[in-house]
Order: sequence, then structure tokens, then C-alpha cells
Amino acid sequence: MTNRHQLSYAARVLLLDEREKLLLFRGHRPETGAPYWLAPGGGLEKGEDARAAAVREVAEETGLTDFALGPEIWRRRHLFTWRGVAWDQRERWFMARVAHFEPDGAAMSESEKTELTAARWWALAELETTTETLAPLDLALRLRSLLSEGAPSSPIDVGA
Repeated sequence: MTNRHQLSYAARVLLLDEREKLLLFRGHRPETGAPYWLAPGGGLEKGEDARAAAVREVAEETGLTDFALGPEIWRRRHLFTWRGVAWDQRERWFMARVAHFEPDGAAMSESEKTELTAARWWALAELETTTETLAPLDLALRLRSLLSEGAPSSPIDVGA
């Protein structure tokens, strides 16, 4: 970590339904307005472990509370600027198989309600052909590997 970056920790969850569709949220870069799609998740609260944060974030962002959080599959170090602050975020990614549902963001924070402007279930083929920005950028390739090979025995570093 450099002095120019704030260190943060986050947890994200790949929610896959029975048709292997993946739930993603659309956000927009505050500086440019450029849209991108990302998995449910967010920052860990003080003293919170990553698995607990993952379950809490899914509940807040989707309304889903009755699900079994699966294995940790990926780790990612993400350097980015958000609202003029440079961040060095360390993410832990989990997977969960769930029945298809319509997300309910009633428990989202006010900033989440503003920043997450849409939710969508994506088929792998749609992710592989979209021109939209995904986080991580190679999400479709990583998801294809995950679906064909199963969860790794230990988390894989997926980079930026």
C-alpha cells in the first residue's frame, strides 16, 4: 500500500441460480458516469470477517437472507479512485447457488440506492458477448472456468 491509497477490505458473492444465471448490479463511475456491472458485495465493517460481510451485503443489496454461502473462490486486489479518493481494495469472492428471485434492495444504504441503478440475471453467453464493462474485466472467462471445473480447492488470484 502506498501513502496515496486508502486500504479497504471487501467481500463479493457470485449468486448463481438454477439455470446458472449470474446476478449482477449496474453501477456508474462517479467521475465519468461510465457504467459497469459487478456482483453483490461491499466493504467489511470493523471487526467483521469476510464470510459474514458477504452474507450481510447480499441481504442488504438483494433482500435474500435464506441461502448457504458457498466456498471462497477468488481473491482480487483492486486499485481504483472513487469520488476523488484512491483505494487499494482487497476483495474476497464467494459463490452461492440460489433459486432465481427478484432482488429487493429495500435494505440498501442511500448511497447504494443511488449508485446501483439496475439488477440483472446474466447467462454466461450474454456475459461473453456483452460490450458492457464487467468487474473483474475477465468475469465471463472466469465464470466459464468456474462452471466447467467447479470451485477451486483454494481461492484463485483474479488480479484487477
